[in-house]
Amino acid sequence: MNLASFNRARKSSVDRKLVQRAGFTAIRLITLITILPILGIVGYIIMQGAPAISWEFLSAMPREGMRLGGILPAIIGTFYLTLGTAIFSVPLGIAAAIYLSEYARENWLTRIIRIAIINLAGIPSVVYGLFGLGLFVIFLKFGTSILAASLTLSIMTLPVIISASEEALRAVPQSFRTVSISLGGTRWQTIQRVVLPEALPGILTGVILGLERAAGETAPILFTVAAFFLPRLPSSIFDATMALPYHLFVISTQVPGMPVRIQYGTALVLLFFVLGMNLAANAIRRKARARRQW
Repeated sequence: MNLASFNRARKSSVDRKLVQRAGFTAIRLITLITILPILGIVGYIIMQGAPAISWEFLSAMPREGMRLGGILPAIIGTFYLTLGTAIFSVPLGIAAAIYLSEYARENWLTRIIRIAIINLAGIPSVVYGLFGLGLFVIFLKFGTSILAASLTLSIMTLPVIISASEEALRAVPQSFRTVSISLGGTRWQTIQRVVLPEALPGILTGVILGLERAAGETAPILFTVAAFFLPRLPSSIFDATMALPYHLFVISTQVPGMPVRIQYGTALVLLFFVLGMNLAANAIRRKARARRQW
C-alpha cells in the first residue's frame, strides 16, 4: 500500500468516527429533549401535590363538596376497575394471541384480523365509552356499574394486549418448539411449558400497557360507571363508583373554589398508582428474563 492509499484509508476511518460521534451526540440530545420535559412535569406534580398527601387524604371520605376529606372512594374505585379489566381482558387477550401465533394459518382472513386489531388500538376512547353505554349500560341493562365499565375498558385494552402478546410469542425461537415436539410433547404442552414461559416478559409488557391505559382513561368511565360525588365504597359489581381520572377532571373543572393542592394531590396519587403497576410488572419481568434460555 502506497502513502496516498494509506492517507485515504486513514481519512476515511477518521470521517467514519466523526460521523459516528455526531450520531451518538444527536441521539443523546434527542433523548434529553424527550426525557427532560417529562421529568419536569412529574417533578412539578410532586412539588404541588406532596403537601396534600396525608393519611386522611388517602383513607377518608370526601366531604364539603369534595373540598375537604379524602379520596378513598376514588382510589378503591380505580383499583376495582383495573382489577375487573384485568380479569376480562388478560385471559382473552393472551388466548387470542396464542391462537393467532400458534394455530391460525397464514391467509387473507388472518391478515384481516390482525389489521382489524391494529385499527381497534387507534380508536378514540370516547368511542369505546359510547359503545359501552349502548351495549352494557342500556341494552344488557347493567346500568352505570363497575361491571359495565370493566367490560368496556377490557374491549379497549384487548388490541394492545393481543398485539404485544402475539409479538412476544413469535419472538420465541422456532427451534424450541421443534425440540419439544421431537421429544414427544404435544402442541399444547409445548405452548404451555416452553413458549409461554419464554414469552412472559413481552406478554407482561403488553398487559401493563393495556391496564395502565385503562387506569388513566376518563371518557369510557364517564359513560359507564363514574359518579360525580359518591362518599361511600361500592358494595357490588353493579354499583357506580368514583374513579381517580374522572375525579381529577371533576375537581379541576367542575368544582369552584377547589384548592389547587388537592387537584395536584389527586394527580400525584394517580401517578403513583400507575407507577406501582409498572414497578410490580418490572419485578416479575426481571425474574422471567433471568430464567430465559436464549
